[in-house]
Amino acid sequence: MAGCVARRALTVGSRWWSRSLTGTRGPRPFCAAGGAGAFPPVATTTTLRHLSSRNRPEGKVLETVGVFEVPKQNGKYETGQLFLHSVFGYRGVVLFPWQARLYDRDVASAAPEKAENPAGHGSKEVKGKTHTYYQVLIDARDCPHISQRSQTEAVTFLANHDDSRALYAIPGLDYVSHEDILPYTSTDQVPIQHELFERFLLYDQTKAPPFVGRETLRAWQEKNHPWLELSDVHQETTENIRVTVIPFYMGMREAQNSHVYWWRYCIRLENLDSDVVQLQERHWRIFSLSGTLETVRGRGVVGREPVLSKEQPAFQYSSHVSLQASSGHMWGTFRFERPDGSHFDIRIPPFSLESNKDEKTPPSGLHW
Repeated sequence: MAGCVARRALTVGSRWWSRSLTGTRGPRPFCAAGGAGAFPPVATTTTLRHLSSRNRPEGKVLETVGVFEVPKQNGKYETGQLFLHSVFGYRGVVLFPWQARLYDRDVASAAPEKAENPAGHGSKEVKGKTHTYYQVLIDARDCPHISQRSQTEAVTFLANHDDSRALYAIPGLDYVSHEDILPYTSTDQVPIQHELFERFLLYDQTKAPPFVGRETLRAWQEKNHPWLELSDVHQETTENIRVTVIPFYMGMREAQNSHVYWWRYCIRLENLDSDVVQLQERHWRIFSLSGTLETVRGRGVVGREPVLSKEQPAFQYSSHVSLQASSGHMWGTFRFERPDGSHFDIRIPPFSLESNKDEKTPPSGLHW
């Protein structure tokens, strides 16, 4: 809306963010702490500031990071676009976009349900729509502050050796939805601290944004495309808790004279209400094309029982699943607890586990 100012407070770990965005009245400056170990930012009406660790709260030294730009309602962000994550608050840079198919079961919920399907949900006509995501690098200075809300080593690959269960991760690599991008500009020639930033991007002040992809980025994207590609995204909301699932095929390994197919899946839980809730249990059903149906129950997720509140509304994590078949699907529920001790279950949208037909050997490291 032209001339309309929207304010939103974000909590990321121990850091408190506040931002003020304008629709068409020009960019807004924001500041951040220099160096690691930053203290929580102070919030003002027009700026985003972090306290510097070089002077503990008494000094409150601030360093300018950049100037906010108006978020794009249409079109895609280019390689080299600097941004602030609107939910988790970290600084990052766009490497390249992915065009995904978003299957939103909330959109289909108004349609009449058909017979129950094997996934245990009413069979809804869910049509996918094209949605843009981005492969991004996370600023290493912000990783310690978001680690309790979002894993910073969530993008994993199969190691290329005899151990069929071995994985390796690329720290500070993430996938970000278009609407989570808050773009900004900076005069710093190396505004993001990440070991791959200068390998992938080159400063060019004649360009906008002033960071262009090197040949190493293009070659790396092409070489690792099958294992990085984001194709399908699934969403469903229950009791004002939205669950987003993104599955990724990782490859096949041979183990004990059989083929084992691996996937990783990224899940984001987001509280759309103001009530405080805590995740207590997970309940998964995993169906394999070989005909097996497995049930998995347990406390929390990845060893945590996250609390979702108005101040910290989201939690994101990744996990893995393997099947002795080239395809299958998963679905399930998360059980949450309210402050009064009552419980409720939220649905995890069913999603397919599909392998790549033109499979090649998964990467054993970063390929340049």
